[in-house]
Amino acid sequence: MTSQQLEERSHQLEARVATLEAELAQMKQMLAQTLQQKERWWLKVAGSFENDPNFDEAVRLGQEWRKSAE
Repeated sequence: MTSQQLEERSHQLEARVATLEAELAQMKQMLAQTLQQKERWWLKVAGSFENDPNFDEAVRLGQEWRKSAE
């Protein structure tokens, strides 16, 4: 491999690393924003199926299916 080819590969690797670093920084920022949210998404749905006969039936059918698959 010639020195010119090595230099070209070096530039390609540097560009790829720079892209990865930028994407990682973006992902870290998104994660930080998500963690800063005061209201968690699961709190919005927790208990939303309470006293719902359709959900209770779905749970019962799921349990029945799991027992039959044993």
